Amino acid sequence: MTNDMTAGIASDETATTPSGQPLGISHRPSATATRLDELKATENRPAFIGYLPYGFPDSTTTLEAFRTIVDNGVDVVEIGLPYSDPVMDGPVIQKASQIAIDAGERIARVFEAVHVVADAGAIPLVMSYWNLILHYGVTRFAREFAEAGGAGLITPDLIPDEAGEWIEASDRYGLDRIFLVSPDSTDERLHVAAVNARGFVYAASRMGVTGERATMSASPEGLVARTRAAGASRVCVGIGVSTADQARHVGSYADGVIVGSALVHTLLDGDGSVKPAAQGLADLAARTRELAEGVRSARKG
Repeated sequence: MTNDMTAGIASDETATTPSGQPLGISHRPSATATRLDELKATENRPAFIGYLPYGFPDSTTTLEAFRTIVDNGVDVVEIGLPYSDPVMDGPVIQKASQIAIDAGERIARVFEAVHVVADAGAIPLVMSYWNLILHYGVTRFAREFAEAGGAGLITPDLIPDEAGEWIEASDRYGLDRIFLVSPDSTDERLHVAAVNARGFVYAASRMGVTGERATMSASPEGLVARTRAAGASRVCVGIGVSTADQARHVGSYADGVIVGSALVHTLLDGDGSVKPAAQGLADLAARTRELAEGVRSARKG
């Protein structure tokens, strides 16, 4: 599969030291794990992890949107790389991604958003289907991402068994590897994800695509417990978290609460068209504050 965002990208390079030797393993600590641990130790709360696709709703407003969610309570930002075949994403994120692709966004420009998020004080992650990274060049992406201040990569369609090149590159540049697990994952699969992850394990609250839900099942809590039993130090929950009450409940047992569609939706009108920038950003700020309050009150009382 191809995507407009990979057009014109050169092949990968092998990173070396000035003497020409391959770079070894980075010993810098996980930025994501450090932030999650700090929030637990100092505020006794989970992290609020917010997702927005890069390039949506346009090249200027997208950067303002990332600043907005950080300024209003998001601790860790998932910067989504728009993809032409988003098998895991629901209609809201699919719509936003297509808008970004149609606008001609390119993968190389996402590092601008990484800078913005880091400068705003949050931890910048990138969420991407693996084909995009593969086309860009795994080592090239890891190097440029680390140089931009990136912390790690969430790969919804890459399993640890097939992630050898990424594991090597992420070790070399000290980047987090965030693999997904679901309620259908066997205990063996949970263990494989746990021992290969760095930062946290992403627990998908249910099988299927992303999207807002009026209610959530009890399966995420059981999945978090199983994933911890399989060896994961930190487990964050996403897919379907849409309201402050849901965020509060998930945050009572997870290390992080991941929200995507509910944030993206605020930048769109009911007919699916993009809101005027000022209105969209104001609505995004209000929704972020509401969800942040749910996350922050998860372990009170």
